[in-house]
Amino acid sequence: MKIIIDDKIPYIRGAFEKVAEVIYLPGFKTTANIVQDADAIITRTRTICNEKLLAGSTVKFIATATIGYDHIDTDYCEKAGIKWTNAPGCNSKSVEQYIASLLMVLAEKRNLSLNELTIGVVGVGNVGSKVARVCELLGMKVLLNDPPRERVEGSANFVSLERIKNEADIITLHVPLNIKGEDATYHLADDVFFNSLKKNPILINSCRGEVVRTESVKLALIKGEIADFVCDCWENEPDIDLELLEMTCLATPHIAGYSKDGKATGTLMSVQVISDFFKLGLENWRPEGIEMPAQPVIQINGSGLSEQQIFAKAILHTYDIRNDDALFRNKPADFEKQRGDYPTRREFPAYTIEAKNVNKETNEKLKKLGFNLIEK
Repeated sequence: MKIIIDDKIPYIRGAFEKVAEVIYLPGFKTTANIVQDADAIITRTRTICNEKLLAGSTVKFIATATIGYDHIDTDYCEKAGIKWTNAPGCNSKSVEQYIASLLMVLAEKRNLSLNELTIGVVGVGNVGSKVARVCELLGMKVLLNDPPRERVEGSANFVSLERIKNEADIITLHVPLNIKGEDATYHLADDVFFNSLKKNPILINSCRGEVVRTESVKLALIKGEIADFVCDCWENEPDIDLELLEMTCLATPHIAGYSKDGKATGTLMSVQVISDFFKLGLENWRPEGIEMPAQPVIQINGSGLSEQQIFAKAILHTYDIRNDDALFRNKPADFEKQRGDYPTRREFPAYTIEAKNVNKETNEKLKKLGFNLIEK
């Protein structure tokens, strides 16, 4: 069998070589003639898998090593008998870390006490549920909005979007991009959305660029309908609106989920599903060579520090969003290069905290965040 693999997918080399013919190609250069006699494709979001690419091919399965799958024409694949899968939740802990970092930075910049704030989490799937959990650990009041889950599970744990617009000091978006239907999210944050906000909240978009209408969020910032905008996902990537970039509080080039852990998990999920579909016997395969952080030990002396300050020291040691923000603002034209050359970022479990003068309750919260802990 023959497998076409995007050469930017990390840790995948060597996975299939003993059981299949493997061709590694840059995602942008994947064309119909290349996949003509392929059995499977493993890709990322930059390869558009539609009729133009797939018509007349022997492709039977497409795996994308990403949460998002709007680059796959699922309707065409269904009609053509091509199975497909994404990697739901693969980078959810990475986005959790990204949100935790930006909350620490926002709290410092705006002199905020997070335990006095309400955050609305819109979309409570693999990513949103973890973001909600970390916000609760940071002491925030958390409001959850997820109409598809609410219809199945009941309304006990969920609130309306209207309530979030009325009560939230911060709103963070974690929905998939649905163009149509009952749960359409395309331009969810439009003029009507911003006009109906009651508390001048901070808005965060780290899901899909098209969920927020560019012209609407710019106008909302000008009118003061929102206090700040933090953006990782943009309309028309990589040719983003530079005026909006200048208006944002924190800006990054679609890297919220770019931890090495998240990438390795996405790769693992793709290999396993391809192996299972074609009966290749790779169920025990695991990614190798995942880079360690440069400074895996975090020393914290909690004497004289608030719990929020202790959290900030731990979280920002693992990842400081301000570094990505500065690099991106300096060279926004390098959007794709910054993604492709993204430095090592490891999630909380890759770090050990040596804690001194930190109370038991705070230590337990640090453990729940995922840190290893040595109490001194």
